[in-house]
Amino acid sequence: MKVICSRDASLYRPEVVRWRERMAMMEPLGDVVVALPCSMKKPYSNSQSHQKFRRATKGYQEVIVTSPFGICPRELENTFPIQSYDVAVSGDWNDDEIRLAGELLRDYVGDKPVIANVEGGYEEVCREYLDNCTYVCDGGRPTSLQSIFNLREELKKYPKTKHRDRVLNELRSVAKYQFGKDAEAMITDDVVAKGRYHRTLYSNGKTVALLNRDVGLYTLNLEGGRRLAELGVHVVEIDFDLKTNSLFAPGIVNADPSILPKDEVVVVRNDEVVAVGKAVLTGREMTELRNGIGVKIRHRIKK
Repeated sequence: MKVICSRDASLYRPEVVRWRERMAMMEPLGDVVVALPCSMKKPYSNSQSHQKFRRATKGYQEVIVTSPFGICPRELENTFPIQSYDVAVSGDWNDDEIRLAGELLRDYVGDKPVIANVEGGYEEVCREYLDNCTYVCDGGRPTSLQSIFNLREELKKYPKTKHRDRVLNELRSVAKYQFGKDAEAMITDDVVAKGRYHRTLYSNGKTVALLNRDVGLYTLNLEGGRRLAELGVHVVEIDFDLKTNSLFAPGIVNADPSILPKDEVVVVRNDEVVAVGKAVLTGREMTELRNGIGVKIRHRIKK
């Protein structure tokens, strides 16, 4: 589904604001951060410009500067809604766009050095909000041979991060974005991801979740549900024996108030995970309404 961002008011669309709030939880990996401009084509890696960038930046943390969303770490570029928004790229940024993106970028990089291959409004953001930043764009063309050469030369000063560390960072970043900061703990060091496109997560021979690359979010299995339940995240409590794949609101005793419709949730009875599924109602509605389906169950323990 396309998210159309064609007006200044798009800065305050609910899904855009929520994205920026979640980006405040993210932390860069490695010793340096590469700042890059966005592209018309989404996900960014599908564009010719970012294919050129990625050949130069492999092994380093990248962050894409964009409006109205502010920033996007490379590992989250397949995540909805950043993977499907549509916005006119004029190169001119207004004060609100610069401020919102700049504050996010500054807080994200912290005290790490930044190498910026940017121009126009993207460069304005970096120059106004970053202190420790090296600019490599030549002649206002980030994709030029000279700009890419400059980028490579600057990156040689820093060590690359290990592939395994990058994989775990991506998986944990998705968990934080989808479920909240504490949820990164669901991705333990032994988790492995298998699959050429959609990726299935395993731990100790158990399936934890499926990372759906079409939307960049997890679909939980029971093991993933147990891990979230231990963290107290997206939990729905019931007090009866669940025997169907529809959980109605009247049977729900308590629910995490942060739950929104279409969120992945964990159903618990007497502190035991009995099912995982997708929310139909908000957490508040699940406990207040006396009719309607609260959760559509995907997997449940059958006795």
